[in-house]
Amino acid sequence: MRFLKNYPLSLLCIALIWYLSIWFLPPDYIELPSINFLDKWTHFVMYGGTCAVIWIEYLRHHQSLNKQKLILWAWLAPTVMGGIIEIVQEQCTTNRSGEWLDFAADAVGVLIGAVIGLVTYGIKRSYRSK
Repeated sequence: MRFLKNYPLSLLCIALIWYLSIWFLPPDYIELPSINFLDKWTHFVMYGGTCAVIWIEYLRHHQSLNKQKLILWAWLAPTVMGGIIEIVQEQCTTNRSGEWLDFAADAVGVLIGAVIGLVTYGIKRSYRSK
């Protein structure tokens, strides 16, 4: 229960990613702008944002970093989740397809989200020491 209380936005982001990735069907009549790799940018932003939110919520409730927990829950778990979603899209849906480039965009987004988290931690630490 404490996990739900401490990480509500992270859990919301994760649920939203699963919904958009598996169950959401964009209507055929919506014309998307012709931006190169728009879907890859979307993956990058969704996973980077989710990872950054996990870090920020973690930092709100902890004074120091537990590197093992952060590697597991703020880097590895979102990256693996991206891979699992791509496999589920390919193997278990008829309206979605899994792509390696989507997974790569997810992983790069998670990495950038972790960098944002580390920078946030550095700012928080330097602010506290003043």
